[in-house]
Amino acid sequence: MEMENQLVELCLNSACESKDSVEKWRRQKRSLERLPSHLADALLRRLHARRLLYPSLLEVVKYTIEVVDLSGENAVDSEWMAYIGAFRYLRSLNVSNCHRLSSSGIWAVAGMTTLRELNISRCLKVTDAGIRHLLSIPTLEKLCIAETGITARGVTLLSSLKTLMFLDLGGLPVTDQALSSLQVLTKLHHLDLWGSKISSSGSDVLQMFPKLNFLNIAWTNVTKFPNLSHLECLNMSNCIIDSTLKGPGDKVPLKKLIASGATFSNETEDLGFVGTSFLYHLDFSNASLHRFCFLSHTKALEYLDLSSTTIGDNSIELIASVGENLKNLNLSCTTVSSSGVGILAGKVPKLETLSLSHTMIDDVALSYISTMPSLKSIDLSETDIKGYIHPSAAEGSEFLSLTKLRTLDCLEMLNLEHTHVDDGSLRPLSKFPRLSHLLIRSPSFTDVSLSYLSILPNLKTFSIRDAVLTNQAFDFLKPAATLQKIDLRGCWLLTEDGLLEFHRRFPQIEVRHELFHFLSDPTSSNRPSTHLTPKKLRLNQRNRSTVTSPYFVDQRLKYSREELLALQFSSLAHSSTSTPETSHKSDS
Repeated sequence: MEMENQLVELCLNSACESKDSVEKWRRQKRSLERLPSHLADALLRRLHARRLLYPSLLEVVKYTIEVVDLSGENAVDSEWMAYIGAFRYLRSLNVSNCHRLSSSGIWAVAGMTTLRELNISRCLKVTDAGIRHLLSIPTLEKLCIAETGITARGVTLLSSLKTLMFLDLGGLPVTDQALSSLQVLTKLHHLDLWGSKISSSGSDVLQMFPKLNFLNIAWTNVTKFPNLSHLECLNMSNCIIDSTLKGPGDKVPLKKLIASGATFSNETEDLGFVGTSFLYHLDFSNASLHRFCFLSHTKALEYLDLSSTTIGDNSIELIASVGENLKNLNLSCTTVSSSGVGILAGKVPKLETLSLSHTMIDDVALSYISTMPSLKSIDLSETDIKGYIHPSAAEGSEFLSLTKLRTLDCLEMLNLEHTHVDDGSLRPLSKFPRLSHLLIRSPSFTDVSLSYLSILPNLKTFSIRDAVLTNQAFDFLKPAATLQKIDLRGCWLLTEDGLLEFHRRFPQIEVRHELFHFLSDPTSSNRPSTHLTPKKLRLNQRNRSTVTSPYFVDQRLKYSREELLALQFSSLAHSSTSTPETSHKSDS
């Protein structure tokens, strides 16, 4: 099976090598008509990724393709849709964010008897006229028309699509009257109404959808939780929640509740109207909460986001009491300190993702974090982590605090951006075998950091921004074979020539820097793309022949960015005001 997959990969790469190769195989029309659907789909995606797909080429796969995803393709217009409309077995079409697509282009897919999923979200030129074309598709089950030019009148036309189960109307001016006209869609299980004009009184009609299990009413004027017996996921982000259940019945049996940025009244802060027995996902980020007693009842909780709330150390015990199943915890931008993290020690055995960004924690917290054995991702950015613990004089020398994290055998991602760590305190990280994503950002890092951190055996993404790196760092850099991307933005001492030379040595690595940005071809394992932005770099042949001494110290390290800029402009001003006579005198 592995050999077969490799052969298929080679064939696909060969077929998408260039425009000439495409022209050769497109003449094999009979063979293409017999191509299995999954291979035809892979070929189409490969052509699209390499910018080799054009409208007439769609004709050769019209008998085999079942799924077409052209989202974000600005070239898609009525001509493209005309070829897509001829597909015999098309099941799913995604043309979202195709800004040239208009209602006339939608006409091409009218009457298709196989189409079940259509996404035209954010196609602003699609209006009510485009909806009328869709009414002749009897098999449509999923329709996404968010942020289009469709009005409330156009929404009422959707009542004819009785087979709809998934409907996204986000960002459309859906009124209470328009929503009422959709109550005949009794098969709906997903309804997205964010940013609409529905009100609390108009939301009564939601109880007419007996199978509805997902509802998004964020950014609306609905203030009461709709009591829907089958509802599993509710999004009321940025709403004012000032009352409890609307309608008779028991508590809402939610599994997922999202109320990011919501404003709660005093009587709703305890969430007494939500059945918490099955609640596993809770997002209250940036919500106006002052009491967190409801946490003690969420025994099944796996995902908890309380970032940018008022939670502090005094409420962490509530999280610890239900932490047995917790896998994702976000406490960023709160007043939680190292003492609060200590309360969680040993209480969250399944925790995989922990975010403490913009909190008051320091190196003491690392000892507590080391007792969370399942951690895969840790965000400690914008904290008081220094990388050192300075004991008393009687206890001996300082201790590298990041050494504590060595016990985390599953750790894959670590974010230390804008902390107080430096070259020396990062040394323990070179012993982290599974670390694949590392982010650091500070002017405290020099060439030393780049040399010993890039050799991590499984490192895929390495970000070392705003560091004082020089071109000399590349001479000693021996990145692991797994490294895919290195982010060097803000490393202002690096030059174009140094970056280009690094890319020449390691073409498989995507390099990010202000001077240029090489983008590796995601569909090719060996050949890098030749796309350069913002300008194509030229290697200075004179500088290439110059050999730098390994003991050379760049004197620019002594100055800050502002001081160097000031020196540069002063020297330019001096040269512009000098006269030929003074220049001649200085030469002599």
